[in-house]
Amino acid sequence: MPQYMLLIYDDEAQRANASEAEMGGLMQEYFAFSDSLTQRGAMKDAAPLDPISTARTVRVRDGRALVVDGPFAETKEQLGGYYLIECDTIEQAVEAAKMCPGAKHGSVEVRPVMQVPARV
Repeated sequence: MPQYMLLIYDDEAQRANASEAEMGGLMQEYFAFSDSLTQRGAMKDAAPLDPISTARTVRVRDGRALVVDGPFAETKEQLGGYYLIECDTIEQAVEAAKMCPGAKHGSVEVRPVMQVPARV
């Protein structure tokens, strides 16, 4: 069955400034969303990501590695987490993304996972 990544982008600064009650409510929304995906048999994996301040970007050019703090691009929204789901069609994955709490305050990118042929 085809797999899709739901990549959740939001503004980390807004999340950092949210109250404990607001974050608790948001987490409850994510738990409910996760439960609905599990009940439908679509959930394969999911996880939030630590803030971009903990990230490192690695590039290797001409055999030399360059490691820099944070993401490569400065953007208003940052990748904050993901869901890996299974659906018959991308339209079904888009419908799931519409129910994701992250779509209310940020964006959810739906991307098919490439099917890699088995090694011979």
